[in-house]
Amino acid sequence: MLDKLEAIKNRREEVERQISQPDAMGDMKEFTKLNKEYRKLEPIVAAYYIYKNLLSNIENTKNILATEKDEEFRELAKAELDEMLVELPPMEEHIRNMLIPEDPQDDKNAILEVRAGTGGDEACLFAGDLLRMYLRFCDKHGLKAEVMDTNYGAAGGYSRVTMEISGDHAYGIMKYESGVHRVQRVPDTETQGRVHTSAATVVVLPEADDIDVDVKDADIRVDTFCSSGPGGQSVNTTYSAVRLTHIPTGIVAQCQDEKSQTKNKEKALKVLKARIYEVEYQKWLDEVSKKRKTMVSSGDRSAKVRTYNYPQGRVTDHRIGYTIYNLPAFVDGDIKEVLEQLQLAENAEKLKDGDLVDA
Repeated sequence: MLDKLEAIKNRREEVERQISQPDAMGDMKEFTKLNKEYRKLEPIVAAYYIYKNLLSNIENTKNILATEKDEEFRELAKAELDEMLVELPPMEEHIRNMLIPEDPQDDKNAILEVRAGTGGDEACLFAGDLLRMYLRFCDKHGLKAEVMDTNYGAAGGYSRVTMEISGDHAYGIMKYESGVHRVQRVPDTETQGRVHTSAATVVVLPEADDIDVDVKDADIRVDTFCSSGPGGQSVNTTYSAVRLTHIPTGIVAQCQDEKSQTKNKEKALKVLKARIYEVEYQKWLDEVSKKRKTMVSSGDRSAKVRTYNYPQGRVTDHRIGYTIYNLPAFVDGDIKEVLEQLQLAENAEKLKDGDLVDA
């Protein structure tokens, strides 16, 4: 591991040299890429110096024990050695976890979309429950969530809702939510008390930066229409809603939640870029998932990832077989525990495959 850490230290020094060159900002895309790499390597290098120092102290203390004759001094040295040997395994485990490569998109903002699936009105209501769950989670954990576009269900909830989640590591935190979420409960519309099964699909995309996607204005068709929804002075009266179509790919994004056509266009463009970027990003995911068949963040939208069973008060994540019997708190935004377990499962798989950062 020392050889790998030494190579990473050398790479950090090389990156530092490159970004300090007078002409470094001539290529902003490359400059931004190098800065991100430098920030990611910095904590690994800091841990390397601490680890190297600990190994050196252990070696020196062993040499003292091998040559020192004074018993009192030997006892002190032995006590210090025992303490350092206890520190060593958790430090090595910490460094191994630091060496696990991140999804290159993890530090981006996220575009999260919830769509009602099978289940009619109940699926729309469940989509609304999921939206509230994510909004509550973001509020509790310092992430900013902003609803960008909504399509309401006939009996409440949403047939589709799109939101932007911004903040530190937003995509890396939320990416595990992609997939089919299934709910088992007695709908409000059920008169005989029978449990129904409905579903909603969640899609989480990394928000594309300008340096990631070059979308030309000439390639976008802009359509405006009257917004629709429950009430409001601007609803069905002004052409403030915007639909953008990327002509080369046929990819569509729209926004109608703002009263301003300009703001709706800005939000729709974010979603459009994310969907265009997803095409290339999905190729990367597919390639990675070939190596790790049980990869929990494969982005497969058709995979059933979680069941919310209301009669039993149970939430089960099927990717890792993890169950929590506290459904009310979970749907109120307490989903951090499951997200952490999914992250641990993926890290364990990467370690098993020997998938570590290369310098």
